[in-house]
Amino acid sequence: MSDERVEGGSVKAVVLEGRNRITVRDVPRPGAGGKAVVQVERAGLCGTDLKILSGAIATRPPLVLGHEVVGRVVRPGPRGLVAEGERVLVDPGVACGRCVECRNDRTHLCPNGGLLGRDADGGLAEYLEVDEGQLHPLPPGIGPDAEAVLQVLATCVHGQTRVQVFPGQPAVVVGLGVSGLLHTQLLLLRGAHPVIGVTRSETKRARARDFGAHHTVAPEEAPDAVRELTGGRGADIVVESVGSAEALRQSSILAAPGGSVLVFGTTAPTADGVPTYEWYFKELGIVNTRGARPRDFARAIELTAAGMLRLTSMVTSSYRLEDAAEAFAACGRPDELKVVLDVA
Repeated sequence: MSDERVEGGSVKAVVLEGRNRITVRDVPRPGAGGKAVVQVERAGLCGTDLKILSGAIATRPPLVLGHEVVGRVVRPGPRGLVAEGERVLVDPGVACGRCVECRNDRTHLCPNGGLLGRDADGGLAEYLEVDEGQLHPLPPGIGPDAEAVLQVLATCVHGQTRVQVFPGQPAVVVGLGVSGLLHTQLLLLRGAHPVIGVTRSETKRARARDFGAHHTVAPEEAPDAVRELTGGRGADIVVESVGSAEALRQSSILAAPGGSVLVFGTTAPTADGVPTYEWYFKELGIVNTRGARPRDFARAIELTAAGMLRLTSMVTSSYRLEDAAEAFAACGRPDELKVVLDVA
């Protein structure tokens, strides 16, 4: 393929111009940096994007947003790791490859790295230039809606590696958006029982039950329900999947003595009012998780290709790239799950 198709000229992209202000405009066409070039097909939006847009997560505009990207390689990288024409999932984590964390297989914790769409231009654009080591080939047959959820799934897979789950242990998931529903399915695969979902949305509670959750409740009902379902102890594993101080507070209360709270949601910048005495009194394990490693992306793809997870019904709205403002607005609706932009 001629480089004329991936170098020179301009492409359309969703650009953060300032707090709560985005535009869809021309940006320079990528392709001159010695990396692979991906023609973006679909890009998902998530809570991190909303916090970047609002300014809760600091960035330096102007910035092309987006980190959940599926596309097709139109120019391979110099090492030829992924062939031209290959459809790929993009790992949005940027790492230096030289520091202690990178050498210890913790590229997601690289102090010199960052995240596409937050620390460097991201994938809400017609083309994306990216290091070829961040590309994960997609097997045929997964389906476009399932592919749109794979980046989130990889982060959930990584989070689950941070907590031990023994079959028969009770588990609670606080928040039943996309990540909460994925955590629910992963906990069921690992043998947790019962798995209890907590959210205000009856629509999302119904989805969780459809995905196999044993019980679902509203937040105000959760303390009594969890006590009843666990013989008064609480849950051995609680996944906080909202990203708010209130959800973290409730997760701490629902956990059993000696239990673990997986803090999956990004509560930025602080979490005032968190009941730290619960952490002390119950000797809770408070486990944070950040991003995903290459192996987590591979495992997410493998689980999906094997049909072990249900992902296709999670995409609830799709928009054209030029309608990005409407897509971001849709993310705030209580019963939306995954909102995606159809780019190609």
